[in-house]
Amino acid sequence: MIDHLERIVEATSVEDVWQLHCDKMLSYGFDRLLYGFTRFRTATGFGDREDFLIMTNHDPEYADKFMNGGLYFHAPMVHWALNNNGACSWGWWANNADSLTPSERKVVAFNLSHGVTAGYSISFRDASIRNKGAIALTARRGMSQDEVEEIWSEHGRDITVMNNVAHLKLIQLPYSTPARQLTKRQREALEWVRDGKTTQDAAEIMGLTAATVEKHLRLAREALDVETTAQAVLKASFQNQIFVVER
Repeated sequence: MIDHLERIVEATSVEDVWQLHCDKMLSYGFDRLLYGFTRFRTATGFGDREDFLIMTNHDPEYADKFMNGGLYFHAPMVHWALNNNGACSWGWWANNADSLTPSERKVVAFNLSHGVTAGYSISFRDASIRNKGAIALTARRGMSQDEVEEIWSEHGRDITVMNNVAHLKLIQLPYSTPARQLTKRQREALEWVRDGKTTQDAAEIMGLTAATVEKHLRLAREALDVETTAQAVLKASFQNQIFVVER
């Protein structure tokens, strides 16, 4: 496990971390993972879908329907993760089937139709009430929940630690959806503003006109879907999109 954690710690992109993590979880029988993280959680939702960090190796049809189709919002284990921290067996929703809402039952039926039947979910603890991250570990087809419980009784502590380390590494690396991706000039302009420089100061440092710097700031605000440059700096900081070490 130490060798694996070293590789996770040394990884330099979310893609590298994700591949390493998927390969490791596969060795325990979990062949399909779905990870999600948001820094913009509210009392009634998760914030803008475009601001999520989503990583999955589920087949595209399942992932598209579950995420883009909005089923995740009604998933029993997602509801559990929102209100709890730690690991939870998927036997939980089976044991509470009578208390599920019609929308939750619809998600369960959808999962069953795609072979998402046995597994564990881990909800990550965070110091901020606006942040929430969780991962669903789906066991390979043909495995029963009882078989998963046997694996978890022997390796659950290690699996939980490895998932927490992967989560902490993922949220420390730059990430964004294509719609939120900043250009190098937009990042540079935001960096100088964050350092307290005026638009004119930034223009002189970047060798541009003030109007061009303002254009980059405006495009950054549009890409990040915010109204002010201060909000753009904050969101870009959350997504680790500024002060990026070039690979």
